[in-house]
Amino acid sequence: MIWNLFKRKKANQALVERQYAELTGAARSEVFYETMGVPDTVMGRFEIISLHLFLYLRRTGTAGEAAKGLAQDLVDAFFEDVDHSIRELGIGDMGVPKRMKKLAKMFYGRVSSYSQALDAGDRQALAEALRRNIHPESGEDAPSMQALADWTIATARSLEDVSDETLAAGGLEFSAADREVM
Repeated sequence: MIWNLFKRKKANQALVERQYAELTGAARSEVFYETMGVPDTVMGRFEIISLHLFLYLRRTGTAGEAAKGLAQDLVDAFFEDVDHSIRELGIGDMGVPKRMKKLAKMFYGRVSSYSQALDAGDRQALAEALRRNIHPESGEDAPSMQALADWTIATARSLEDVSDETLAAGGLEFSAADREVM
């Protein structure tokens, strides 16, 4: 029984690596930082990777078991990457668990608020949630997140057309058109 778990993890590893590379590559698109008001900082990049992962999880949430298993492996890869990044920033071993707990709470809070806004079809609520999360210190001086909200809504819609088979094979792509300002 336990050996089957290891075999599945190993078989999924290549799919997870490919899917995670696609997700992080898409999140590096300059349009987010140059056009949509996301700061090109460690936390700004965390926010955009989190947003892409949220969109991926939203789509795989309605898919078959194979895609859902891959999605869980992708979440694990994300948090391993975050852990590695925290350590590269010089956070000591004693501080990593505390920071990881805080970042996990932040991520799942974003998943909840973005899901609520998308489920309700509330563009303004989504833009406000993005603004609050991406520019927490700026208050009313924060840039508008309407373009990013529009991109998020359009991308969520386009991902609905991705087949369960494509998801299970780790083949979801954020197309170049999805990266454009909507």
